Amino acid sequence: MAAGQIGYGVPPSLSAKVTGSFAYLTIRDRMPTILTKAVDTIHRNKNKFFEEHGELRNELQTDKPLLELMDGLSDTESWNQYMQRQQRQLGDQELVSWFKSPWLYVECYMYRRIQEAIWLNPPINNFDVFNEGKTQSFFESQQAVMALCTYLGDVQKSMEKLSENQLSEYFNKLLQVSLWGNKCDLSISAGQENSQKASPIDSLPSLQSFILVNDSNMVWLTLNSSRRPEGSGQKTADRVDIVLDNAGFELVTDLVLADFLVSSGLARHIHFHGKCFPWFVSDVTANDFQWTIRQTMAANHKWMSKSGFQWQSYLNEGIWSYHDHPFWTQPHEFCDMAADAPDLYATLQEADLVLFKGDLNYRKLTGDRAWGHAVDFCTALRGFEPAPLCSLRTLKANVQVGLQLGQGEKLSTEDPSWMTNGKYAVIQFHGPKLE
Repeated sequence: MAAGQIGYGVPPSLSAKVTGSFAYLTIRDRMPTILTKAVDTIHRNKNKFFEEHGELRNELQTDKPLLELMDGLSDTESWNQYMQRQQRQLGDQELVSWFKSPWLYVECYMYRRIQEAIWLNPPINNFDVFNEGKTQSFFESQQAVMALCTYLGDVQKSMEKLSENQLSEYFNKLLQVSLWGNKCDLSISAGQENSQKASPIDSLPSLQSFILVNDSNMVWLTLNSSRRPEGSGQKTADRVDIVLDNAGFELVTDLVLADFLVSSGLARHIHFHGKCFPWFVSDVTANDFQWTIRQTMAANHKWMSKSGFQWQSYLNEGIWSYHDHPFWTQPHEFCDMAADAPDLYATLQEADLVLFKGDLNYRKLTGDRAWGHAVDFCTALRGFEPAPLCSLRTLKANVQVGLQLGQGEKLSTEDPSWMTNGKYAVIQFHGPKLE
């Protein structure tokens, strides 16, 4: 029988070739009607969604009392209890509202209300309203991503020959790359384009003087002190946790650092912690994490693609793992974690080192309070010490501790917006196990 010829007993597939057939009428009439209804449903819900967002904006701008959440999600009760806690602190004289309540709380509350509006509006209840900006940030940083993956590949080619000092030098460079990756923050730029253009490695020398606190040597010593002998005689820390901040270029810098930690033998496992839903415009969700690795694998660039496949392999083998927890998308200060999320606190206690990326994590570490600039980082943590921890943060909010006496005042004179313009950064360490 000739190739492609239909044999006896096997009828041809139905198609719309025959005018008047059910297939023809379905494709001509029914399918366009179904599509029209689907588009119309999305459009109607979109309008309702925007109406609700308009109401939220009006509530915010006119300092209306905050409203309890009504979506019945797993964290709804916790959020409403937190509001009641805020109300008890205010007393009976006034209601919890946008301008009267702590900034950290109402900013987190706004993003949770956005999530509520999306959840209550099917069929867009899984929609990420910030996705477009995150993907744009990734694609507009391609040259920097290629340069970084190429650098990592070059380092890994000579990994077995590296001395301890050389290993430390590469670690410090990639730690700083991850630090400055935090400049690419869409919540600070109000969602405007904020990608990385220059080679991140080439930029490091010019950025060195803007690191106000640099405890990278303490981070290195912690990793070394945590390294335990393996069967081959090599010493390796068991686990490093990275509490992620932004998707896009910053996430790539975190993945490259994590790859280096594993491939150099500094760590056996990396646990990444992200958000359960879209948060603070550009924060990493599980979808962002997986999407970034897929895009890196698919890149038309040798080292970028090779990195992507290696990262997927780490995930497949359980060397890397991604985790989210409702606590990360709640307004609590981290000193409350042991009481309010004991399971998460216990998880972090299993790490040899926890890296906290970004400004929001720093605000939660320090309680977003008006600390004096020379107050010890340990004091501002108020007992939060599940494991040795390090904050990698470019400054974009009015809180900073752990500076030298007079350093903050000098900066205020030289650059009045030093705490919010993203030019300055800290690598700030606290290690309870070393003290």
